[in-house]
Amino acid sequence: MGTEESPSIIRERIQLLNIPLDIISNDELSEYFFNLLQPPKDNASQPEATNVVLLSLWDFLRARRNVEYRNYVNNAGLVIPISKSLVTGAKFLKGKAPVRYMPFRFFINLLTILERRECTVYLLGGKDHILKRAENNIRQTFPQLRVVGRLSSPFRKQDEGAIVKAIHKAAPQLLLVGQGVRGEELWIARNHDKLNQGLQLWCSDLFSVFAEHKRRPPEKLFDLGLEAIIYCFRNPLKFFRIFLYLYYKFLLLFCKLFKKY
Repeated sequence: MGTEESPSIIRERIQLLNIPLDIISNDELSEYFFNLLQPPKDNASQPEATNVVLLSLWDFLRARRNVEYRNYVNNAGLVIPISKSLVTGAKFLKGKAPVRYMPFRFFINLLTILERRECTVYLLGGKDHILKRAENNIRQTFPQLRVVGRLSSPFRKQDEGAIVKAIHKAAPQLLLVGQGVRGEELWIARNHDKLNQGLQLWCSDLFSVFAEHKRRPPEKLFDLGLEAIIYCFRNPLKFFRIFLYLYYKFLLLFCKLFKKY
């Protein structure tokens, strides 16, 4: 367990089964993002790039077995738990409960924070008709938030270099990367140094939600930690995740009994 300092506030980072989780309240989150977007003291034109990870239980378990993904999570500026199981697991092993965020609510809060500063955003990924509608809805909902570029997916591998240069030139203070991009969130990790500015987030199906093409789980169901039920009915194969869930519970119990934390 430890703490890390971000310009003017402290956010606490704990290790749950060797995977980081950050403890930061909604009020602190607002200040944290404001400070991240401040120009560096050397008066450089852009703040450094910061990856933000919204971590589900399944991604947490993926980070334990996949080295590249684990490095992506370890190097993130913020790791926010979105699964109730991660919060209860941290409380069980560490005696500390990170603040859990509903992904859609988190993005609404983030875009609201950025709109107050008239920040810029670049949208990458998603089918063309979905991305166009998502962009229109974002512009209407956050009129002071400037969309400086958008590119739907898929795109050819040989075009990636030009795409990265275009994003770098646009210098968005927020890059949202959605479905259809090769490597998914690892695309961010693989191009992090080349982008080198602002906030970078993998937003999964957020564009589909903003485009009203897909409904998000009801908030009451999410607050109860039962949002997986919705995903299982959309894709019955996800019912088999019950075995991963039981494996996670076994790991927690094993570490508790043998003090491996």
